[in-house]
Amino acid sequence: MITHNELRLLPWSGPEGKPCYLSTDDADSYLSRLADNTEAVQLGLAAELLEATDVPGDRDADLEELRVLAVDLTGALRDVLRVAISRGHRLSAPEFGDGEEDGEGPRLPAAAFG
Repeated sequence: MITHNELRLLPWSGPEGKPCYLSTDDADSYLSRLADNTEAVQLGLAAELLEATDVPGDRDADLEELRVLAVDLTGALRDVLRVAISRGHRLSAPEFGDGEEDGEGPRLPAAAFG
């Protein structure tokens, strides 16, 4: 049986918004590369949106501009969160502290904040 941490959360949703997973040990497979490229595009779009967020500070911005920005930022945040979860699951287990001593759960390795 495949455990949850052996599956890669893909950066897109399936029918009805359900998550899609990939089971492979080949990081160079077609779907793995497609997922890597899709993640890169999603992260790039999120970065571009952050650079273009002058609208909320613009007192002349109309309500429609703010709505469009909110929708775009929400979509980008959803994508970035999915990428973060997927990459977090793929970190090798020994790099995590078990967190049981302090009740905080697993911690990211210090290198992740590098």
